[in-house]
Amino acid sequence: MAFVIAQPCVDVKDKACIEECPVDCIYEGPRKMYIQPDECVDCGACEPVCPVEAVFYEDSVPAEWADYATADRGFFVELGSPGGASATDPADADHPLVAARPQADPAS
Repeated sequence: MAFVIAQPCVDVKDKACIEECPVDCIYEGPRKMYIQPDECVDCGACEPVCPVEAVFYEDSVPAEWADYATADRGFFVELGSPGGASATDPADADHPLVAARPQADPAS
């Protein structure tokens, strides 16, 4: 099991979660942050600091955002487990689920 970053993070990317993660397992995509499930140690440090409440334990993701658990895992199919986000450049592309979402209006 791992934590998942769901839809509220899309187009927000506050990054407070990165600062709290003791194992550096939160990676950056163009529009959303992603938790590498094989690197996550389930400590939960990222969950309470998320200002948009987008972080959930995998079994607790609300039904309307359940696909984000699959998206977080799918994001790492090609990237694998680099062993730390701080030594990895932000990804060039998001998971297709995220990429297909309408861009948030920056004025709202």
